[in-house]
Formats: sequence, structure tokens, C-alpha cells
Amino acid sequence: MELSQYAQVAVRLVNTERPALDEDSLTSLDAVRQLAGFQSHIVRRVTESDLTRLRAVRSRLRAVFTAASEGDEVRAVDLLNALLVEFPASPQISGHETTGPGGRPRWHMHLAEHPASAAAGYAATACMGLAFLLTGVGADRLGICQAPPCRNAYVDTSTNRSRRYCSDRCATRANVAAYRARKRRESEERERPDNRTSGRTAPAERRSVEETDR
Repeated sequence: MELSQYAQVAVRLVNTERPALDEDSLTSLDAVRQLAGFQSHIVRRVTESDLTRLRAVRSRLRAVFTAASEGDEVRAVDLLNALLVEFPASPQISGHETTGPGGRPRWHMHLAEHPASAAAGYAATACMGLAFLLTGVGADRLGICQAPPCRNAYVDTSTNRSRRYCSDRCATRANVAAYRARKRRESEERERPDNRTSGRTAPAERRSVEETDR
């Protein structure tokens, strides 16, 4: 796996919580194991302390996504650098899993699997993924869903960097809400006293009557 793809590890952790809805799915060791299911070495080492640590890391990762989505690139980098210092990773070149033309290994970057704890291993993977993504394609690829009350984190993979929502479902919901709000404003505009004739002749109609009388 390319290191930038590990950014989705951070997305998965951040999205275990929906603060606006007071929802949190990271509440048990089974939830941690499910979250880290793709990393068997982490799953085997999960303890109660990892649950608390991962929830703390989750809040800090959300702050990175929030800063990036608000255009504060420097703050996003500072927050991420602090995490990288606390949860260092060991990148290594790997190629034993895949082969290319002529049976030669497809060399790629891989993260060494010897963390101090399950939480540290997951955090290091997530932070390194974000770091490679941010430096490779820019902080504006990190976003927070603009469809309230969702606020999920996401990585923008669109060609024109135009993504504003974490999913098609949220995009549709936001578009429907915007359409209804626009129709409501138009209806309220039509119902305003100064936009109704209230028994009086409208200006355009008065001009027509005056021209006829001439």
C-alpha cells in the first residue's frame, strides 16, 4: 500500500464519532478491533488503555481535518507535526507481496509493524498517511463534510478539488435542503405585502391603463 493511502486510516478513526449528533461508535475493545481489522498485529494487542488513547488521538486528528477544511494550512501542518513527533512511524521499502514484469518485486513504501502499543501503531499509521497525502497533493484535499449535522472527515479525490461532502448521500441531502430553502424564500418573497396588489393596480398595469386613456 502506498503511504498516502494510509490517510484513510485517519478518516476511519475520525468518523467513529459524530459530535453534532452526540454519537460515538468507539466505545469497546471490539470496536477498536473492528476499526483496526486490516492490521492484525494491532488487533492482537488491543487493551482497555488503547481505547482511551485512540479517542484522544481521534479528537486531534479531527482538528487537523477541520483546520485544513477551513483553509488554515499552517495550523493543520502544526497539529499533524505534533502527532508525528508523539507517534513516530518506521517507513520501509517492501515488495515481497506483489510482483511486476519479469517477476520482479513491485517496490513500495510500507510501515514497519513494531509499535509500542495498539493505539500507537494505529495513530502512527494514520498520521504518516496524512503526512504523505498532505505533502503530496496539498492540505486542501482534507475536508469536513458540509452537510450538517454530518461533519464526517474525508479525503477529496476529485480532479478539480471541488468536493464538499463525505458521500453522495450527504451531497444529495444538502442539495435537497438548499432547494427547499430557496423555494421557501421565493414563497415568502411573493407573500410580502409590497409584492401583492391587495386590491391596488400594479405599476405595470397602471401604465397600461394610462396609455390606453391617452
